[in-house]
Amino acid sequence: MTTIWLLLMLLSSPNQPTVKYHAVIYPTEEQCITARTGYMEAYEAKPPEYKLTLKTEAFCIPFDSFPIQGMPKPVNA
Repeated sequence: MTTIWLLLMLLSSPNQPTVKYHAVIYPTEEQCITARTGYMEAYEAKPPEYKLTLKTEAFCIPFDSFPIQGMPKPVNA
């Protein structure tokens, strides 16, 4: 088993019956946090009018996984 990091981005819009999501996996917590920070900074840079039509939050979640072909192994693994 190996630990991967799931960047889970949740999006909510007015008058929508569901919350949408997008997820990406990373081999290290550091890479996930860097991606999360970039995502949230991009959202915060949007004008106030945009933020009235979209709310978002992102989380880095550790997840035990079998090795994933093509994903680099962390240096400390």
